[in-house]
Amino acid sequence: MSGQYDDRLRVLSRRAEQTRESLDPDPPDEERAMEFLRDGFGPTVALYCEARTGGSWVRFSGAEFERLERTMNDWLDCYAACYGVELAGTYSVRAAAELLVDTHNARDVAVLLTGVPEQ
Repeated sequence: MSGQYDDRLRVLSRRAEQTRESLDPDPPDEERAMEFLRDGFGPTVALYCEARTGGSWVRFSGAEFERLERTMNDWLDCYAACYGVELAGTYSVRAAAELLVDTHNARDVAVLLTGVPEQ
């Protein structure tokens, strides 16, 4: 993976871990949930989209792809916690990317993937 993507993923991953460890939500907290989508989940999925659709197709190693999905899922866990829901899910970054291309909206993607909040 190119250094450009590796550096961005490391930052997103580190922030997701720190956020998840310090998270003490007081549900429902829709404003904080949106912050997690805007600052973490959306950029993580966008990184994958950019790597796959940019000028050159970036190949992720197995470990890099695992980190990418773990980071995305950490952000989704933080998002869901803001609604009092514990996910501990393993959602596919590829599925999230496809939904993002279709919807152009990180919140819609999170709701479609997780069902949180219930509609």
